[in-house]
Amino acid sequence: MGSTGRRRRLAALLGATALAVTAGGALAVPAGAVTTASAAVDYATHCVPPPIAGLPPIDGTTTGQITVDNATPKVGDTVTVTYTVVKPAASNPTDLALPADIMTPTGKVTLGGAQTGTLTVAGPKKNDPVPGKGAFPPFSMTGTFTVTAPGAITLSPGDYNIHTSYILELDTPCTLITPPAPVSETITATDGTQTNTRAITLGSASGAPGAGVAVSGANFTPGATVTLAGRSGSAQTADTATVTANSQGSFSGTLAVSDKTTTGVVAYEGSAWSDSKGAGPAAYVVIDDTPVPDNSQKLTTTVKAGDLSMTQAGDAVQLKTVDFGKGGPSTGSLQTVTVKDFRGGPAGWSLTGKVTDFTGPGAKIDAGKLSWTPACATKAGSPSTCRPGSPGAVGGTGATLASAPDGAVTGGEFTVDAGLSLDVPAFTPPGSYSGVLTLTLT
Repeated sequence: MGSTGRRRRLAALLGATALAVTAGGALAVPAGAVTTASAAVDYATHCVPPPIAGLPPIDGTTTGQITVDNATPKVGDTVTVTYTVVKPAASNPTDLALPADIMTPTGKVTLGGAQTGTLTVAGPKKNDPVPGKGAFPPFSMTGTFTVTAPGAITLSPGDYNIHTSYILELDTPCTLITPPAPVSETITATDGTQTNTRAITLGSASGAPGAGVAVSGANFTPGATVTLAGRSGSAQTADTATVTANSQGSFSGTLAVSDKTTTGVVAYEGSAWSDSKGAGPAAYVVIDDTPVPDNSQKLTTTVKAGDLSMTQAGDAVQLKTVDFGKGGPSTGSLQTVTVKDFRGGPAGWSLTGKVTDFTGPGAKIDAGKLSWTPACATKAGSPSTCRPGSPGAVGGTGATLASAPDGAVTGGEFTVDAGLSLDVPAFTPPGSYSGVLTLTLT
């Protein structure tokens, strides 16, 4: 095949990729997302395929949805935001299949109401293979912001960009035709005891190694020296710069980001990072577009994110027998629960339980009579640390058995146990009493 034929085949392949990733479509909420007041919204987008694809711009409707990990934060809290685009209307227009894990999405979320601004979000390099003429898979992007004012804060989907790493490094930016998009999520912030309202925004959510990203900050100490730094998970990278806050506590600066493991950017006062005097991390990823030297081969691997799941050692617990006329604690142990968090994102998890009344021969024992003493253990090497819930009544409304907090990078394996005690009234009619304890992992 001559060089002209190869160019045509390459253009056709890249054209298929560009069209598949830019058209809008319907949205489904991802499993485990917080959906308190979230709604899928439609907005017109203008998507520009890479010039090499030879395709015209695509004007269509994107459906997006914003979800948060905390819909009722306090001033000073950090809220994790997820911007999801799922099931685009357009499918792969050709018979050429697209491989897995070639797509890195970035985007923006618009804040309004009590707090205004733009939040950058980024997603992992992860996608399922797309067969010829097949539907394009969903993608999600996450980021964080610090609540700086009480009241209703609205969140709307914004522009997004699809970077594809397949044969060539290419970008397909999609911008809103008539911004802002409709509000997808609203959170209600309240005054809290925390006083840190420092916040930063980035000019972009991705860049080539060594590219400078514009960083803007607000609510810092007037005149303070502020360090801008890259983050790789919870660790600071070698990429730093300093700026000085003006008399209003604001600043604008540029940070050159070279570390290819970067996941975000922070800003802080003082000699080292502090939650009380810092802001961020704002999501940022480095796109490695370094050319491959002659007679060399670029080797790439992908770490694929998994799911949040749990299993239990059994589904039945026999509690200790008590005597009629005496009653008292009927004790036992919860069947061990194993939690596996292989998502690799910033979100933690919570394992809760609730129990029904214990019913028996013509009588019942109230659900509030069951109490537990939780315990949990973290497998060595896990990024997160498991926290047991508080001892006390379980009841029909439920209680926390164990949890792991949000963080820059979370995950791991955990085993959860609990001592159980049912307070049986003294003259409960003789017989067998059973209730159902239901565990929920979110």
